[in-house]
Amino acid sequence: MNPGLPARFGMVAAGALSTVLLAACGGGGSDTSSGSSGEAAEGYPVTVETLFGDVEIGDRPENVVALGWSDAEAALALGVQPVGVADWLGFGGAGVGPWAADLVDAEPVLLDTMEPNVEAIASLNPDVILDTRSDNSQERHDLLEPIAPVVGPPPGVEVTYGTTWQQQTRQVAQVVGEEERGEELVTELEERFEQIREENPEFADLTIAVGAYFDGQYGAYVPGDTRADVLAELGFEYKPELVEMADGAFYADLSAELVEELDADLTIVFPIGDVVDTLNEDPVLQGIGSAEDGRLIILEDQELSDAFSSGSTLGIHHALDQIVPMIQQTLEG
Repeated sequence: MNPGLPARFGMVAAGALSTVLLAACGGGGSDTSSGSSGEAAEGYPVTVETLFGDVEIGDRPENVVALGWSDAEAALALGVQPVGVADWLGFGGAGVGPWAADLVDAEPVLLDTMEPNVEAIASLNPDVILDTRSDNSQERHDLLEPIAPVVGPPPGVEVTYGTTWQQQTRQVAQVVGEEERGEELVTELEERFEQIREENPEFADLTIAVGAYFDGQYGAYVPGDTRADVLAELGFEYKPELVEMADGAFYADLSAELVEELDADLTIVFPIGDVVDTLNEDPVLQGIGSAEDGRLIILEDQELSDAFSSGSTLGIHHALDQIVPMIQQTLEG
């Protein structure tokens, strides 16, 4: 499975093991228990709306497992140290990007991503499991729910892994009792996007396409995916033909004959794996109109492409530092 793309597959429920864990952990249920004093922290309990129904968090969680794509970085930005982290982009260490690593006090346990190891998660005695950006499957939710309350994607998210950075930040902030700080993080980034749009009004007149290359295959991200959404928030119009090809998913595979569909007023492509030279030398990619006209950007720096893919406020800020100047330079010719 492509390590740079979220899974497009459902989970295989482990019913018997879930039953054992339910007994061993005292059950997951829909709320967390209050502290030893019997009194919940100020502001609790809170009810979080999710795709799978309301989840009640009875008290401020101490042991937080961050399982969804960039949930760990969202938690760290809010001052919360996850005890377990799913390392979606293969960072190792604390399982988060370098833009978030300084916020880590103690390295968490690294957990599986697409097929969670319920025993490993249960051993961390989580008060809550963050899974706000995931495959949206009922099977995954049912697998995790016996362990602890699961905060899945918010209602209305139809595209797999389609939770926006705003939604993720606000959900996690509500869970950990940092709603004010969460709104600050959202406002800071939204204001940065607004400033970039004001400084670059020409972006609004241009179409854009975002592609990736993995294991000999090209593909295109579409709105609903964080990479496409970030560029749309810069003011660009995403190429509508690619949206149609994705047919409700966040990503569309492109055969060699369809790579030309990445042609737009601006095209951004990044490799997943050490294949930058392949993209620079590929006559198919280099033959599309935007490449021939000098309007193709290949993200060669792994840290930049990871930040671009992160979907967290921390990672997006880091990506904008570099990608906006690259776009400006490319469009200026």
